[in-house]
Amino acid sequence: MPNWNTVLEEIHSQGTAQDITRRNYLRKLSEHTGRNTIIYYSGWLQKPYLDRDFEFHQRVNDNDKNGFMATISNLDRTKGLDLILHTPGGDIAATESLVDYLKEMFGNNIRAIVPQLAMSAGTMISCACSEIIMGKHSNIGPIDPQIGGIPAHGIIEEFNTAAHEIQQDPSRIHVWQPIIAKYSPTLIGNCNKAIEWSQEMVKSWLVDNMLSEYENPAASADQIVSYLGSNELTKSHSRHISLNTAKSIGLKISALEDDSTLQDLVLSLHHSTIHTLSASNSIKIIENNEGVSYIQQH
Repeated sequence: MPNWNTVLEEIHSQGTAQDITRRNYLRKLSEHTGRNTIIYYSGWLQKPYLDRDFEFHQRVNDNDKNGFMATISNLDRTKGLDLILHTPGGDIAATESLVDYLKEMFGNNIRAIVPQLAMSAGTMISCACSEIIMGKHSNIGPIDPQIGGIPAHGIIEEFNTAAHEIQQDPSRIHVWQPIIAKYSPTLIGNCNKAIEWSQEMVKSWLVDNMLSEYENPAASADQIVSYLGSNELTKSHSRHISLNTAKSIGLKISALEDDSTLQDLVLSLHHSTIHTLSASNSIKIIENNEGVSYIQQH
């Protein structure tokens, strides 16, 4: 007969009602597809009031590797991976490292599923997959890098505008001096390198996987990156790119609505995960279909 402590540990291992419901849908989704399934969810929409330290943990960062190591450890990797993404984005270096790890574990047999939003670095991760599954309500976003929350393209554009105006009219230096003084001497170089890094990274992932069977994968990748990486074309880093737009620029997109069972399971899992983030102190959830979780709280 189980003793008091054994029963209590069993209760705790089952989790809350939200945990039980979420894990049930996650298991059912994996059973439907026959694939490993991991959710990677941030609660930035539910907890926008958190201070800067917690905001960092809501974004893609190096600590996430621990969550993926824990959730991938005992999976049968021959089944591939469906990665369900809901994230505002985050650090470029952490994104590169995370994608490298996922590809080491599953090769190119990775699909991205975007139930609502996979912005910035979330879009970059999606571009490393064999395809992106989106619904009519789903969005990805631009991949232009941000430096201190400011678009790198915007900083370069401002410097170029200043240089041009001062060259045309030297008296304009008094207007631009206090603006340019805010920036460090190496900023322009760092902006150029960040843009080059992000675009080269995404292009190489596209050529290696999603576009590998195209007649000219490099040209197709250039077309995609030239749009996603252009602040001039997208106008804003927060631009929401729809399924149809993602298709039109050349990404390999499958419609969630094409499989009604998949749609029901993905959206049920999405809603249950959002309920968890809304009703708890959780700010990020990384979890697999076997119930192994890595949950960060504030």
